[in-house]
Amino acid sequence: MAKATKKDKEVTLETVLWNCRVALRGVGSTEKNRDAVIGLAFLKFAGDKFEKRRAEIKEQYGDIPVFLEKHSFYNAVNVFYLKETARWSYIVKNAGSNEIAVILDQAMSDIEADNPSLKGALAQNLYATLGAPKEKIKALIDEVNKISESRFHEEDLIGRVYEYFLQVYAASGTKDGEFYTPACVVKLIAEMIEPFSGTVYDPCCGSGGMFVQSHKFVERHQGNRANISVIGQESNPDTWRLCKMNLAIRGISHNLGEKNDSTFTNDLHKDRKFDYIMANPPFNLKGWRGEDELTDDPRWHGYTVPRTSNANYAWILHMISKLDVNHGIAGFLLANGALNDPDEYENRKRLLQNDKVEAIIVLPRDMFYSTDISVTLWIVNMNKKAGTVNGRQVRDRSGEVLFMDLRRWDGNVEEIVIDKGKKKKKTVLTDEQIAEVKRVYSSWQSVDTTLYQDVPEFCKSVKVLKKDKVNPEDVSIEDKDWSLAPSKYIEFIDHDLDIDYEKEMARIQDEMRLLMASEELSQSMLKDAFRGIGYGID
Repeated sequence: MAKATKKDKEVTLETVLWNCRVALRGVGSTEKNRDAVIGLAFLKFAGDKFEKRRAEIKEQYGDIPVFLEKHSFYNAVNVFYLKETARWSYIVKNAGSNEIAVILDQAMSDIEADNPSLKGALAQNLYATLGAPKEKIKALIDEVNKISESRFHEEDLIGRVYEYFLQVYAASGTKDGEFYTPACVVKLIAEMIEPFSGTVYDPCCGSGGMFVQSHKFVERHQGNRANISVIGQESNPDTWRLCKMNLAIRGISHNLGEKNDSTFTNDLHKDRKFDYIMANPPFNLKGWRGEDELTDDPRWHGYTVPRTSNANYAWILHMISKLDVNHGIAGFLLANGALNDPDEYENRKRLLQNDKVEAIIVLPRDMFYSTDISVTLWIVNMNKKAGTVNGRQVRDRSGEVLFMDLRRWDGNVEEIVIDKGKKKKKTVLTDEQIAEVKRVYSSWQSVDTTLYQDVPEFCKSVKVLKKDKVNPEDVSIEDKDWSLAPSKYIEFIDHDLDIDYEKEMARIQDEMRLLMASEELSQSMLKDAFRGIGYGID
C-alpha cells in the first residue's frame, strides 16, 4: 500500500474526491466515467475490508492458506473474498501497467465469480472500452488510493464517499438526478415512518438511498440493523447495478430481484406485502404501460385504471397494494400536480374515502436535481386507529389528514461543484428542521391533544368528510372537491394588514424625491455635455 506523504495528509477529502472526478475528464460519457470512478472506489473499500479481515484470520488461525483462502470466513462477516489479482494492493502495484484496464476488468469479473451476492452488480469490460489512456487510469487509481480511514477519520467514510459520488454525478449527468434523492429528504421520510424492524420496500429504488437511510435511522435510534430487511426493484440496468454495489459495500443485505425490470409490467416481488415503503418514483412518468396493458390488474381493483400518460397514481396504487393491510405505512415523493390532477380525480377521491392518506407535506422549492419545483411528501397509513407505535400512544386519526407547507424553509442552500467554474445550488433541510416536522407529526398523532395546534402558513389538521367536521365553518377535504393541495386548507395571513401605510408611504415619497432629483441632475449634465460639443438638445 502506498505510504502517505505529509503533503497527502494535508489534502482534504473533498479535494481527493474532486480529483477522482476530474481524472477522467474528456474521456467517455458521464455515465461511463461515473461507473469507472465508483467501481474503483468499490475495489478500494472491498480491498481494505478484505485485508483487515485477512489479518484477523491470520491472528486467530495462523498463516495457514486453507484458512486464509476460505471464502466463508470472509462472507460470514459481510466481507467479499478477493483473489490476489483482484486485491487493491495488486491493482496499485500494477497501476502503471500497459494492461491496467484489462487487470481492472478481470478483477471485477473475478469478484463477481467468487461472491454470488454480487452477481450483476459490477460493470463488466468497462475499463477496456472506456477509451482512457493508461496515464489517466493510473492518475485515478492514485487518487482513489488516498481515500483511507487512517487519513480521513470519518465515522462512515464509505457512506461519505459514495454519497458524494452519487450526488455529484446526479447533478452533472445528462439524465439529471434520476437515480439520486437528496439525503436530507430521505432522512425526513425515514424519521416520519420509523422503519425500526420488518421489511422496507422501494419499487423504484435508484441507487439505494432509501435503504441506506432506513439503516441509518435504526442506528440513530440505537436499534438493531439486523431487524431490517430491504427489498426493491429498479428498471434501469445501470442504476440497478449502482444500487447493488452501494448496498453491498456498506454491508446491507438486500433483495433487488435477479435483474432490473419494470415494477409495473413485471413485479419481481409479486404477492409480497411489506411493513414500510420508501420511494421517490420518476415524476410524471409517461408510457409506463401500453394502452391495452394492465387494464384489469388487481392493483387497481376498487379504483380506476391510472392513465398511461402519467404514472403518479399508478405508483400510489401499486404501493398501497404492497403494504401490510394491518399496519403498513409508506412515505413517498410525487410532483405537486398529483395533489389536484383532474384526470385522477376519481382515484384521489377513493383514496380519501378509503382513508389511506395520513399526511401531505409540500417541500421547499429547488431541492431536486430533476426539477426546480417544490415536491410533495405523501404519508400513507393502512392503520390510523388508536394504539401504540414504537412506544408512543397514538389517537384515532381516522377521517383526518395533516397538511404541512415547508415552502418558506428555503434559506439553507448547499452548493455543489460539478465542474470547473460550474456549480449547482440546492435547498436542503437541516437536522433541526427535520426534527421539527417530526415533532409536529408526532404531536398531531398523540393521544395528548394539547401537544398539537394548527399554525397559520405551516400546518393544519383537516377532516376528510363534511359530516365529520367539528364546526360548520370548518373546511373539509370533501368541501374542497377532494383536493390535496395544502394551500386549500392552511390559513394564509395577509401580512399587508400589518403595514403602517402612513409611515410606509412617507418612506416611498422620500425615495421618489431622491430618485427624481437624481434623474433631473443626470438630464442636466447630459444636456450640458451635448451643448459643450455644439449639439444642444434643448
